[in-house]
Amino acid sequence: MFHWRADILPGVSAAFTDARAGNLALHVGDDPLAVQERRARLEQSIGVGPQSLRFMNQVHGTTVAMMDAGSPAPEADAMVSRGLPLAVMVADCIPVLLAGESGTGPVLAAVHAGRPGVANGVLPAAVDTMLSLGASRIRAWLGPSICGSCYEVPAALRDEVAAVVPSARSTTSWGTPALDLPAGARSQLEAAGVSVEYAGACTLETETLYSYRRDRNTGRFAGLVWIHD
Repeated sequence: MFHWRADILPGVSAAFTDARAGNLALHVGDDPLAVQERRARLEQSIGVGPQSLRFMNQVHGTTVAMMDAGSPAPEADAMVSRGLPLAVMVADCIPVLLAGESGTGPVLAAVHAGRPGVANGVLPAAVDTMLSLGASRIRAWLGPSICGSCYEVPAALRDEVAAVVPSARSTTSWGTPALDLPAGARSQLEAAGVSVEYAGACTLETETLYSYRRDRNTGRFAGLVWIHD
C-alpha cells in the first residue's frame, strides 16, 4: 500500500501510497463508492479517524487553504493545518509534504506541485502560510513525480518556466527539452529556508506508481501527513 512511510518529526508521520492502495481520486471516472472504500482503508491503516483525512479539489493554482475541523474539501492546491491529517493526490506532479514546529504543536501542509504550481509559486505560498501560524524549522518531503530526464515539454514551455524557476530547466535522456520539477521545487523550498529531507522516485519509470504520462487513463496515488500519539 505504501511506496514510502516514515515518522518525520516527534508525533508526526508521512507517507506516499502506491498502486496497491488503489486509485484515491474521485475525478478520474472511477466508482465513487470504491474510491471512498479505499480512502477508508487508508485512514484505518494510518490510524486516523473515519473521514478525517482531508483531500483537495486540485486545480493547478496557488491557493492555500487553512483547514480546521469541519472544513469542506477546498478548491486549492495546498492545505495547511495545526494537526488535521492532510492528503494530496498526483500521477506525475509532485506531492509535497511539509511539517514545522510551533509553540502550540506541529503545523502541517500538503501541496500539489505541478508545472503551473511550481512556476507560479504554490510552494512559497504554502511556506508563508505555515510561517504565519508560527511554524519554525519547516522541513519538506517530495514524493514520487516525473523526473527531469523524462518530463519532455516544448522548448517554448521550458523557456517560460525556466525564466521564473531557472533550476527547472532540463533535457530528457534522449536529448529533447524538458522540465525538472523536483529540482525547481527544491530550489524554491531552500530559498524559503526549508530543508528537503526526501525526494521520491520517477513515476514514469516506476511501474508500481501511477503516471499520467505513461497512461492517461490512470488513477492517483497520495501523499499523506498526520499526527499521532
